[in-house]
Amino acid sequence: MALAGRARHGMTWSFASSRLLSSLSGLDFATVDPVSLQASDSKIFNLVGGEWRGSERRAVIVDPLNGRDMISVPDAQAHEIQPFVESLSQCPKSGLHNPLKNPSRYLLYGSVSAAAAHALKKPEVSEFFARLIQRVSPKSLFQARAEVSVTQKFLENFSGDQVRFLARSFAVPGDHTGQTSSGHRWPYGPVAIISPFNFPLEIPMLQLMGALYMGNKPLLKVDSKVAVVMEQALRLLHACGMPHADVDYINCDGPVMHQLLLQSQPAVTQFTGSARIAEILAKDLRGKVKLEDAGFDWKILGPDVKELDYVAWVCDQDAYACSGQKCSAQSILFMHKNWVQAGILDRVRSLAARRNLQDLTIGPVLTVTTEAFLSHVNDLLSIPGARLEFGGKELQGGQHSIPKCYGAVEPTAVFVPLKAMLESRKNFEIATKEVFGPIQVVTEYDDSEIDLVLEANERMTAHLTAAVVSNDPIFLQHVLANTVNGTTYVGLRARTTGAPQNHWFGPANDPRGAGIGTPEAIRLVWSCHREIISDYGPVPPGWTLPAST
Repeated sequence: MALAGRARHGMTWSFASSRLLSSLSGLDFATVDPVSLQASDSKIFNLVGGEWRGSERRAVIVDPLNGRDMISVPDAQAHEIQPFVESLSQCPKSGLHNPLKNPSRYLLYGSVSAAAAHALKKPEVSEFFARLIQRVSPKSLFQARAEVSVTQKFLENFSGDQVRFLARSFAVPGDHTGQTSSGHRWPYGPVAIISPFNFPLEIPMLQLMGALYMGNKPLLKVDSKVAVVMEQALRLLHACGMPHADVDYINCDGPVMHQLLLQSQPAVTQFTGSARIAEILAKDLRGKVKLEDAGFDWKILGPDVKELDYVAWVCDQDAYACSGQKCSAQSILFMHKNWVQAGILDRVRSLAARRNLQDLTIGPVLTVTTEAFLSHVNDLLSIPGARLEFGGKELQGGQHSIPKCYGAVEPTAVFVPLKAMLESRKNFEIATKEVFGPIQVVTEYDDSEIDLVLEANERMTAHLTAAVVSNDPIFLQHVLANTVNGTTYVGLRARTTGAPQNHWFGPANDPRGAGIGTPEAIRLVWSCHREIISDYGPVPPGWTLPAST
């Protein structure tokens, strides 16, 4: 049944009483108030065929900080997916536009991007999204605002003619008069995007717009815990001129989404999330996937110790900002003994101790319970020689209101000896298991053991981000020549997190790997190569029928 339509008539929203939002200017698209979210009047909807719709069942999302009912979201069931299947089927393989069809739509999306970028630059709009992000995926206000800023700059980057520049073609002279070959970037047509909870605006928005720029018709699924953010963003895009029928948006559970993908068979499904689900999708969708799966990300501190306080601060940010819930979070720290002797761990320990629930510099862990987190800490401590450096406890000694379905843990570091880590397959699997929360493994090496560090990196199966903190060019050359991570930062200021919109972010060493944010990433993920060979003649004078060959 169609609900909510495109307006808010008959609904009561509480902007007037909000201390956060002092003006309605620029917020006409919004249908929720991030300050006073409650499930009774904070409802979001699915979008299919240009219409906002509800579903027979609804799920209630609880506040990660106190467990109270916060948002009502659709919970579409298997018998309700047919409209989404039909909507995708209406998009031809040649897309909604391509270099030879409806090229004005490249200009349309340049204009939509410009308008959306302008809107997100307005303080009331940017603050609306930052506060909404905070409510559903608790992180510090700085981190939430940074997510909005990256999204705004991305949209700004692809304003005006930049969208059609993504589809730039090339031509090569042929063998004879009248013949040329031209290479084009061609859309896939019907596609799907599945996005995680940790960056509820940035990740889905950047992938969605990339798909639209290249001429595809996307079906978008965002983790229902944070789906309100992208639902509001879609309403903003509609207000900025995006045709309502260009994007379908569904809220449902994983098995229903899986069934929808199997029935609709999108030409490509872009998935950001856990490696386990990524492999299931790759198998069941016959390889028609682009993956930015979970990352177990490493940082190496080289032999040259400089700017100890700065490097320690970056280590703390990389491991514990957003409560460690970044696919680029620093998962393991290889410390040259010079850094250990200089006191790097003491510095990081003191910085981690500053984090608190009040300002959300540490907060709920949305995919790992406290029990599961502490169990993993114990597994790490079972490795011979391992020791707890700090953390390893429930947050605030359990004196908090975070619901049991989520995790609430202190920033944690566990030291695991390098040789013990490499000694057995079991030890290595424990030490390199990704736990999406505020935990890192730390270890030490000396000049004679750098190849053991590289061996550890070689054994890892995830190759997303990495950092080599050193200004020693010979050391950097050796490490870079023998590693593969897709987004690698090097130099004294190297980090693993905080990727902006101005460089590639994505894994390497996997032909299914998906990038995000740059023209190269958009072309790779959301278009394929099509070669058109023109051969107009004329036929050579005096041509005669040759013998068969």
